[in-house]
Amino acid sequence: MNAKTIVFDHFGPPLDVLALRELTLPDPDGDKVLVQILKAPINPADINFIEGTYGIRPPLPATPGSEGVGLVRALGPEAGGFQEGDHVLLPHGTHTWSTGCLAEAPKLVAIPKSIPTEQAAMLWINPATAWRMLHDFVSLEEGDWFIQNAANSGVGTAAIQIARELGWKSVNVVRRPELVDELLSHGADVVLVDSPDLPAQVKEATGDAKIRLALNAVGGDNAARVTKCLAFGGTIVTYGAMARQPLKVSNAALIFKDIRFRGMWITKWYESATRADIDAMFGELLPMAEKGLLEAPIDAEFLLEDWPQAIKRATQGARKGKVLFRM
Repeated sequence: MNAKTIVFDHFGPPLDVLALRELTLPDPDGDKVLVQILKAPINPADINFIEGTYGIRPPLPATPGSEGVGLVRALGPEAGGFQEGDHVLLPHGTHTWSTGCLAEAPKLVAIPKSIPTEQAAMLWINPATAWRMLHDFVSLEEGDWFIQNAANSGVGTAAIQIARELGWKSVNVVRRPELVDELLSHGADVVLVDSPDLPAQVKEATGDAKIRLALNAVGGDNAARVTKCLAFGGTIVTYGAMARQPLKVSNAALIFKDIRFRGMWITKWYESATRADIDAMFGELLPMAEKGLLEAPIDAEFLLEDWPQAIKRATQGARKGKVLFRM
């Protein structure tokens, strides 16, 4: 199978270092699966990956792309559990900015064909990150509140939708007023524009609810204000740093409120997770996606050949959602 693939030979700005090349994929052997990639998103981590600023650096040359959805075209003799024509999620490490790839069968997840390919392409990272943060740090009960910044991000939107389905309530902090109605339409309970008096606004909007969990993807002063909204013994989980500023930890938060500061990187979770752990998570997420309960906003789709325009759009501010490659 011939494939078109985006590659880079050295780290740097994507528009300077990326190129489109053709390669021939061999027939799969062992437990390998030949997959025709259908769609793959451009995530912020992908840009960092190309720049060399991500948490891991690949051997070069490398192909970007941390998730996607594909169609099984051929199977190695030891690749059980799949059939030709199956739709599968492609995990981190597959390098999905390509029209095809060879993947290890034990790392793939079969999905219903009823899930739209554009939504399926975005299930591996953002919904999984949201699911893990909502389950692994604080034991939430029906009616409990959590608070998050960057609420219009892919993770933020997924957290809203998952919480709504599981009976939890969300306080969502954004930077622009025009995002309020959009997030309310996704099922958010409270949406507030960040300001110096955020803790007072949260207290009023929730009826002074005891909030024990915060999700932070911003850092800096915003994260400090979100931390002040937590109850005694609460936990703030950091999974991003959009403000490119350090997380500010006050002495008062530690001494008087015993706030716990944790980090989350979904790549590391997948590295240590068992197959049973992964299957259990997607056993919950896939039915939600199939029912249309996990829908991430999409700004635009581009052919792989149009990668410069796709990169430019994906790195612009005020987008309406994710940018995807359509193979």
